[in-house]
Amino acid sequence: MSHSYIFDIIVIGAGPAGQKAAIQGAKAGKRVALIEQERGIGGSCVYRGTIPSKTLRESALQLDRLQRACKAFNFSLKQDIQIAMLLNRLEEVVKAHDRFMSLQLRRNGIHLFHGRARFRSPTVIEMETVDGGTQLFTAPIIVLATGSRPRNPTDIPIDHEHILDSDSLLSMIYLPKSLAIIGGGVIGCEYASVFSILGTAVTLIDQAPRPLQFMDPELVTHFLAAFESNGGRYLGGQTIRDVRWDGAAHVITTLGSGETIRSEKLLVALGRQANLEGLNLGAAGLTTTDKGTIPVNAYCQTAIPHIYAVGDMVGPPALASKAMEQGRRAVRHALGLPVGDATSTIPVGIYTIPEMASIGLDEQSARERYRAPLIGRAYYGEVARAQISGAGHGLLKMVADPSGERLLGVQVVGDSATELVHIGQLALQQGATIESFIDNVFNFPTYAEAYRIAALDILGQAFKIHTVPEAA
Repeated sequence: MSHSYIFDIIVIGAGPAGQKAAIQGAKAGKRVALIEQERGIGGSCVYRGTIPSKTLRESALQLDRLQRACKAFNFSLKQDIQIAMLLNRLEEVVKAHDRFMSLQLRRNGIHLFHGRARFRSPTVIEMETVDGGTQLFTAPIIVLATGSRPRNPTDIPIDHEHILDSDSLLSMIYLPKSLAIIGGGVIGCEYASVFSILGTAVTLIDQAPRPLQFMDPELVTHFLAAFESNGGRYLGGQTIRDVRWDGAAHVITTLGSGETIRSEKLLVALGRQANLEGLNLGAAGLTTTDKGTIPVNAYCQTAIPHIYAVGDMVGPPALASKAMEQGRRAVRHALGLPVGDATSTIPVGIYTIPEMASIGLDEQSARERYRAPLIGRAYYGEVARAQISGAGHGLLKMVADPSGERLLGVQVVGDSATELVHIGQLALQQGATIESFIDNVFNFPTYAEAYRIAALDILGQAFKIHTVPEAA
């Protein structure tokens, strides 16, 4: 026997985007149903993505800091160390996150249901429960937030033991001595830098001449220099001819050039694909793009006005911060509430080692729009805090308009980059001038001083530009 429920808002998927959409709706006084097919809440972000990978990264960072800061000591990992030992806090972190999110949902009066959801009509959702029963939900607003999974090509035999994807990578028992990674996107680069710090011989392979094509090339150059200094190898401009497990000890990857890479394990990191199967989108009148995503407008509204799609379902970059903001904006738009223009100032944070972050226009975009922007640079070698921490290799870039007055963007590579970028984010939102970074006092020694150094660089350039005609 099926039950029928009537809500103001139905959200399908309890990852970062779905949670924020549901909470926004509840805070607006609406009756919200949140449907999640997994037992826990949080989606891939919690169980297979962000939290596990960042927990491993934290172990690598600790080792890196010890090696950089204490030259008098010899720090190294034990031989044949198990991955589980490097993820020693993962279970408690995941449990704490689940408890916190469950409490937040209950506190906001959100009704959480577990089951597999599909459209019966544009306004009716059918949910199949674990015991095989069905329940019907209707609502005038529906938000799709079912996330994504690794995009696995059919010509690479992923077996989740020797040839892995990003979901199965951390199921390895031991830290591999060698690892090949196909894909120079965010996931590939993050894992490449982490495993190279941990002592694994990493080969990163991509079709593009450089990885992370959407990032400022100068930042990527710093990342690659650090990766290669740790023994990593980047092979750009490559195609894959064949991948096979030799049945004994190695994965053999044959490149289009004929070169072969032998590695103990191989990670396929060729992006992610939206979880659309089973939703019966046709019953709602929805279609997908050639790339397997749902087309939406600036407010994440689909072709069916009362249905919204957010997060990985609408395409890259697959960032939790972007997904959360989309969930919030979608529901506010659906309810006729002010949305704001925060999408123009959503920061990008990439947790490579060193980490990278960006907000606003980068140098290339600024040159396309303003032709002659001023670029201020603060190298970590000039920052006392970086020297003290043994992190002298890094860069903060400030992008200003041609007059040197208005901030257009900030890019950072190096320790604390994903934290530092938020100063630039607030400055952009408030319309801060370049001079305001000089007028303000920063604690000494801090990484934030880099803003003052970069601002002085810009004002120095502006002074020369404005005084040259007078001198002539």
